[in-house]
Amino acid sequence: MDVQTLTRWFGWQEALKDEFFITAGGVVMALLPIALLISFVLRSLGKIGAERFRELALRIGSWGIILAAVGLPLFFGAFWTMLGMLVLSLACYREFARLTGLFRERTVSASVVIGVFAVSFAIFDHWYGLFVAIASLGAIFIAMMAVLVDRPQAYLQRTALGIVAFLLFGFGLGHIGYVANDPGYRGYLLFLFIIVSLNDVFAYLCGSTLGHRPLAPQTSPNKTREGALGAVVLTTALTCWLGFAVFEDTPMASLGLLSLLGVLLSITGQMGDLVMSSIKRDIGVKDTGRLLPGHGGLLDRCDSLLLAGPCFFHFVGYFIGFGLGQPERLFRIPW
Repeated sequence: MDVQTLTRWFGWQEALKDEFFITAGGVVMALLPIALLISFVLRSLGKIGAERFRELALRIGSWGIILAAVGLPLFFGAFWTMLGMLVLSLACYREFARLTGLFRERTVSASVVIGVFAVSFAIFDHWYGLFVAIASLGAIFIAMMAVLVDRPQAYLQRTALGIVAFLLFGFGLGHIGYVANDPGYRGYLLFLFIIVSLNDVFAYLCGSTLGHRPLAPQTSPNKTREGALGAVVLTTALTCWLGFAVFEDTPMASLGLLSLLGVLLSITGQMGDLVMSSIKRDIGVKDTGRLLPGHGGLLDRCDSLLLAGPCFFHFVGYFIGFGLGQPERLFRIPW
């Protein structure tokens, strides 16, 4: 493997040269103790009760775990970032399979896992042709393997569940991992995570203060049209503000493109949340798991990335590309 790839994969020293990554990462890390301090002061002043303080402390602690899980792989290198996305994809699929009962369909479930590993192989190999082809190839593979059970009853159900799971958790999240093939992946991915996370916060705050008309009452009763619109406005403004620093000296450093990107990320982020809410409503559960205290399961926290990740990848990739000039087909076999 060439020095250029090894440096990108394991050269943590390169993180210190990324001004946006260091600055934005430091600010985000500083917000956690500040939030905990504010919660403690409010508790001391009697503004919030003990139960509410405990809930806030649990949420802040979970955010600390999330930031560590995101920040450490980004810091230490692209290899760890790609590996982290593989682990996240498998963990999200595990939650989905347990929720839907798909884990009982061992052949289909194994096919989904194989598809997730195939996506990761294309990412690690920096093989874009295989990466974009895997969506259709994976769906075909799952459909074929589902036949081998030789049980026509519920064939459509188990096949559809398998394909949806693969597209969302393998291929969808795989777009985020593929960004790590670019030397500037740290800033790009941190930017994406900040935008998507705060988009959820903006929707909640605007909905709590201004919301009156429900957005999708049967799917998510607490979401409002005012909250959704407010999130689009605020997320777009934040995207433009941070985007000029992240995409400096590239065609993306344009007010028009950044505004459009902000709108797209806000809408797809909120739709990802609604997609997962629809799945939970259909099954009849409130949370996808209990892994993160105060947040629920991984899917409850990562649902916004399921659609926003591919949107970010293809929109930004169209104008500046990812991994251009980097070695490709790293594991090419000499025949």
